[in-house]
Amino acid sequence: MSGIRGKGGTDGSGTRGGGLLVAGTTSDAGKSVVTAGICRWLARKGVSVAPFKAQNMSLNSFVTREGAEIGRAQAMQAAAARVEPSALMNPVLLKPGSDRSSQVVLLGKPVGELSARGYFGGPGAPSPGEKLSAGREALLGTVTECLEELRRTHDAVICEGAGSPAEINLRRTDIVNMGLARAAGLPVVVVGDIDRGGVFASFFGTTALLSAADQRHVAAYVVNKFRGDVSLLEPGLETLRDLTGRPTVGVLPFAHGLGIDEEDGLRVSLRGAVRESVVAPPYGADVLRIAVAAVPLMSNFTDVDALAAEPGVIVRFVDRPEELADADLVVLPGTRGTVRALEWLRERGLADAIARRAAEGRPVLGVCGGFQALGERIEDEVESKAGTVAGLGLLPVRVRFAAEKTLARPVGEALGERVEGYEIHHGVAELLDGAEEPFLDGCRVGSVWGTHWHGSLESDGFRRAFLRQVAAAAGRAFVPAPDTRFGELREEQLDRLGDLIEEHADTGALLRLIEEGVPAGLPFVPPGVPGAMT
Repeated sequence: MSGIRGKGGTDGSGTRGGGLLVAGTTSDAGKSVVTAGICRWLARKGVSVAPFKAQNMSLNSFVTREGAEIGRAQAMQAAAARVEPSALMNPVLLKPGSDRSSQVVLLGKPVGELSARGYFGGPGAPSPGEKLSAGREALLGTVTECLEELRRTHDAVICEGAGSPAEINLRRTDIVNMGLARAAGLPVVVVGDIDRGGVFASFFGTTALLSAADQRHVAAYVVNKFRGDVSLLEPGLETLRDLTGRPTVGVLPFAHGLGIDEEDGLRVSLRGAVRESVVAPPYGADVLRIAVAAVPLMSNFTDVDALAAEPGVIVRFVDRPEELADADLVVLPGTRGTVRALEWLRERGLADAIARRAAEGRPVLGVCGGFQALGERIEDEVESKAGTVAGLGLLPVRVRFAAEKTLARPVGEALGERVEGYEIHHGVAELLDGAEEPFLDGCRVGSVWGTHWHGSLESDGFRRAFLRQVAAAAGRAFVPAPDTRFGELREEQLDRLGDLIEEHADTGALLRLIEEGVPAGLPFVPPGVPGAMT
């Protein structure tokens, strides 16, 4: 490990730390998990390490202590590295608002909405004179400056790519995969999900679709989610090395529930996805059933991870009113489209079902966009530009969307317990007469709660107090376990990721790549693509 520490900038020498880019053959190949695992493995060895993702497209985000918005995956990777997350770790965040446009968050602050064509470039794209409208190429300088700052202050920086580096239609303006690798001189390890099948073809095809200049940075492969006897894989790994001249430096086994906070997809990331793991037996005599409305553009659905971590709590995502029938708690999660979510709830019949629940005194919780939807009225000339829209009318709240986004890390008290959270929203809530009691800067009326605070349920004492009230209102003999500590469970999860790397990867080879950079003499794999495409 002394080689990395000697190169790092933490000793005041001003030299750069080592670096590595983790790319993938596809989206969801395991880049985030491998990046987090390498960060935790290095941190346990005493290496000062930081994660980095130049550009992230996600509706799951987090607020740093300085008030910057970054992807939740990078915040969790920072936790794996045992460092405080910062905007430097995710300089560009794209938050989809529709199939064709996204909010662009630059260095933690929103700077406007941009169409996919305007951002990625293409016929009819705005002129290159404006920074954002020029597409991603204009952001390469900002991205590399952030990476260089992290390399000056850390012994190693582990970068995560996005999608696949072989997306040749986007290569000219790439700042997150091979564009970043070449600009920063990084070696690249490509991760492939063997559980999907075709991993050898994916490794070979990914490499062969890159230009000669890009291929020079592809140094090795990592197989993810392997089931069975590794010896059966070895002939294929040897052939892959013969064909590409590149080794496989890890075969990571398939394991349930090893994901970190997801970028996209309906997944509860802690204690396994709810679709993958068995719920632990209840501490008391009964279970508690929680239904999360799978609204469009759902954001920060990781809020329910802490609920899923409780023994005896069953969390599921729903999109039909009949699925609410046996639910003890209904959660309306955050969304990047509150007005669109309201339309969806009404179209599906869920709005009426939720109103009936509230009238019967059955618990409902709204978080951020879900809280806004529970109110009386929404005035939105910012997000949907729909003007004034009626809410569900279950909380005495009026919401006005402001151009400036609220980004905060509040601390407060509710149900007699200390609570920490974070806020990410354009909607400004005005509490009207009729609110029975305040609730985390929101309010509560009967069995309906609403708050803008994400992450509040990660506060152990508050979560237990809240679940006790839910159980009482639902008539369930459910008792929260007194020893469930969400922070410790998350640490255990990150340690498991570190174990994956330490036990199933060639850590010596990874260290050499991080310390020494791009290996010399890596062969070209034909056919490649013309240099003009890069």
